[in-house]
Amino acid sequence: MKIKFVSGLEHQQDGVEAIVDIFKGQEVCTSNFTVFSPEYINAQQRLSQNELGYANKLQINEAQIIDNAQKVQLKNGLRPSLSNEIDINHLDFSIEMETGTGKTYVYLKTIMEMQRQYGFKKFIIVVPSIPIKEGVFKSLQMTVDHFNEHYPEAIYNEKSFFVYDSSDLSSVRDFAINDRLQIMVINIQAFAKDIDESSSKTNRILLDYNDKLGYKPISLLQNTRPFVIVDEPQSTMSSPLQKKSIKNLNPLAVFRYSATHTEKINLMYKLDAVDAYNQQLVKQIEVASVMVDGAASSGAYIKLVSLQNRNGISAKVEIEVKGRDGKAKRETKEIKQNTDLLQVTKLPQYADYFVKDIYVDQEYIEFTNGTEISLGHSIGAVDDLMIKRYQIRKTIEEHLDKEVRLNPKGIKVLSLFFIDAVKHYRVYDDEGNQQNGDYATIFEEEYKKLIKSTKYQSIFNEIKDLDSEVSQIHNGYFSIDKQSKASNKKDKFELFKDTSGSVKADEDTYSLIMKDKEKLLSFDSKLRFIFSHSALKEGWDNPNVFQICTLKEAGQSDNKRRQEIGRGLRLAVNQEGERVYGFEVNTLTVMASVSYEQFVDELQKNIEEETGIKFGILQTHSFSNVVISMNGNDPEYLGHHKSEEIFNHLLLKQYINTKGKIQDLLKEDIKEGTVDLGQDFEKHIEEQIIKEITRTAGRLDVKNNATKETVKLNKQVFLSEDFKNLWDKIKFKTTYSVDFKSDTLIKECIKNISNRLVVNGGKLSYDKIKLDITEGGVTFNEPNTNYDVVKQEVSVLPDIISYLQNETRLTRKSIVEILRGCDNLSYFKINPQKYIEGCIDIVNEQMRLHIVDGIVYKSIGQNEYFSQELFENEELTGYLKSNMIESSKSPFEFTIYDSGIEKELSKEFEKNNNVKVYAKLPNWFKIETPLGNYNPDWAVLFEIEGKEQLYFVVESKGTLGYDFLRPAEQGKIDCGKKHFEELSKTTNSNIKLELVSNGENFVDLALSKL
Repeated sequence: MKIKFVSGLEHQQDGVEAIVDIFKGQEVCTSNFTVFSPEYINAQQRLSQNELGYANKLQINEAQIIDNAQKVQLKNGLRPSLSNEIDINHLDFSIEMETGTGKTYVYLKTIMEMQRQYGFKKFIIVVPSIPIKEGVFKSLQMTVDHFNEHYPEAIYNEKSFFVYDSSDLSSVRDFAINDRLQIMVINIQAFAKDIDESSSKTNRILLDYNDKLGYKPISLLQNTRPFVIVDEPQSTMSSPLQKKSIKNLNPLAVFRYSATHTEKINLMYKLDAVDAYNQQLVKQIEVASVMVDGAASSGAYIKLVSLQNRNGISAKVEIEVKGRDGKAKRETKEIKQNTDLLQVTKLPQYADYFVKDIYVDQEYIEFTNGTEISLGHSIGAVDDLMIKRYQIRKTIEEHLDKEVRLNPKGIKVLSLFFIDAVKHYRVYDDEGNQQNGDYATIFEEEYKKLIKSTKYQSIFNEIKDLDSEVSQIHNGYFSIDKQSKASNKKDKFELFKDTSGSVKADEDTYSLIMKDKEKLLSFDSKLRFIFSHSALKEGWDNPNVFQICTLKEAGQSDNKRRQEIGRGLRLAVNQEGERVYGFEVNTLTVMASVSYEQFVDELQKNIEEETGIKFGILQTHSFSNVVISMNGNDPEYLGHHKSEEIFNHLLLKQYINTKGKIQDLLKEDIKEGTVDLGQDFEKHIEEQIIKEITRTAGRLDVKNNATKETVKLNKQVFLSEDFKNLWDKIKFKTTYSVDFKSDTLIKECIKNISNRLVVNGGKLSYDKIKLDITEGGVTFNEPNTNYDVVKQEVSVLPDIISYLQNETRLTRKSIVEILRGCDNLSYFKINPQKYIEGCIDIVNEQMRLHIVDGIVYKSIGQNEYFSQELFENEELTGYLKSNMIESSKSPFEFTIYDSGIEKELSKEFEKNNNVKVYAKLPNWFKIETPLGNYNPDWAVLFEIEGKEQLYFVVESKGTLGYDFLRPAEQGKIDCGKKHFEELSKTTNSNIKLELVSNGENFVDLALSKL
């Protein structure tokens, strides 16, 4: 199988033309120089034995190059370079292309076009690392047939390119004297070492005279005036020595290609992460997050998070701490030598955890009870291998789901597992016999279970030998080492080994990955699940990777999310080697070891830091490539000057800040269609400008501070007799007393704990979201969530009786009686802390409800009340278009509502002539209850035919069903009713607290009281 390349893709052609068009006006020509033979130089023989060297030659002048470059930049919507930024003696240009969009293909095709249009033949590609070198060389091999078809005149074959090797410098001479297209690939690490003037004599390979060549090798390269293509310049040209090494090549021009430039020198073309995503040139990203919630702790839970010795030795640990509500929550606390964790946590399971010592260099802490915890590790936690099992299972499941959909389309699905230690995939005994490591074992177990599912039967033929089948579908790509057998030291065996990704042994591994690239895409290969070392990530760019799962060891963290997804962004290919387009096929699922919110946050930061994209920011040149007219096939653009005028007007209007950040005022005007551009444009021009602003703004769902209003007092209502009468009925305060029977309480506690308390070992949540990458930022949809139960035994049980006694204030005898009566005490062994906390909640709840049943409210007296004047100190603010309604009957000019029900009620109060005055009761209007303070919603004066007046305090809920409210809410409403019953007696009025669900319901209720 061979991957087929398409020549005319618009985004790639634009990238090619961005460089080729810089040299418009250049005629086809070459320059010659003499390359003396070594014999001539050594023996002064006849000149006829010497050869011609062929070099690139530039004919056009600097002014024409500057003009060409600025036209290209204007066309591509980029800031035009200034005249002093382009130097004909040091031509340097940048191309920005997102990972996976064909950057390598673009610069290879640029080489072919430069050869065809201008006769340029000498090119050097400089790469930063072994894996990229292998990738570029593989691309050169794969594109031979494709470029021969489109550029037959180039006579392009596998002799047209080579990788620089200091042990074979004859290729350097061949590069110089060949009159056809020549491409040399250089790894900057090796090349910079060979060209370092400060190196020892043995390392000055390119700088010193070479007898076999008859030259200094560097001189041969310099004479060719090569075009130097720098792949990933942020790495390739990151040091002064690397920059000097490239300058020493005497390049006619340098072209920098990257998705993550640190220096954007004369940027000619930009296809960033946002553009690539919106044009569906890369896969859509789906983040799947596996998180543990409410997991049982087996005894004391302690995780060592960090250590430091800057201001005295200390460590940070994650532990469970008892909060004010009596419940344990995990928090990060700083500890030092002699810290007593019992004092910190207030939990009995930490009774003998006293910090003995903190070892910063060795990265562990020790307690006086002998317990030691290494950095990143924990005790009393959910088994880390259990979480890895779940991640592996879900990765297999995602893989099989895609196979069901994509196999019929001829698309083979691959999954990548990156691990940090070979031992997790494969282990060896002393004789070299290999066995599965724990991850490989888990993989095979979970795969065997999943393929028996009915939904996957369509992709499996009858499997006769399941063990043999499963062993063929996964394999490891790791670097190889050799080791002697224990029985015979001379007899060696090969084994996988851990490496850094940049050592000599890795070179063969990267080569194998590239060699197998097309083979893995074919259904003929059974291999579908690949395990590789995380250090080798950079070498993987197979287009049919649809799942990436990074299995990190405990304590290791990595927030390089952009690098993590980069291995699977390329569009998939089918069995004919053709690219398949569309997000319905191309979705990459990344199995995250952090929450999806954290992943998205880190991804956006990575994109901003690595690419320079500033989400939601306009620039002075943002509108420069707006097309104002067409001159035949040539567009005329708005230009940088006009673009800058629009930018400055947006700044003047406070639509953007000084950094170009779009403000909420502009978003609001985009929604309303009222954006002020400061001048009149033709409709088609204005539409393009607004489209660019909208694209950059991203989501428009904002509460705009420009429409935020401070609500004023409506004195006509506030000072009216009707409102004074209403307030005088409800303003008085009360106190309460209670009485209840303990035997009834115990029975209710037993009944409710037995019937209501359900505890598991914790939840594994599997959240899956699809990302949307826009100019406004990285956003996501609502997650799809699946849950599973943590299955884990707890070996250490806390003292439940003492714990409950402390948190409920019931006697030990009563606690024992309650626990003995519960028929679900077995849950205590599954998750002790959750069971204890559930008992605390239910016991305290039942105590409060029993108190409510026996509660009696009494008026304190005429001098204890909420003063009407407090309204005058109330400062209310709201949003005109989202949570305010104009009011003529309340003490404020606007009523602020918190829900749709409150909005409907306020509208009913305003339009209903029977409602004379009403008030949304302020937060300071509180009734004390044993369940906490209660703040009713409304006070209403309802009048019939100007005669009978009814006074209501209204609680607005989404349902009339009192029984559907939580017990605490029911209790508070019951207390509120008893409070106002007392006030109705002391004020001699008909004031009542009523529960309503809408305006019509309120009117019906009021009329029923007549």
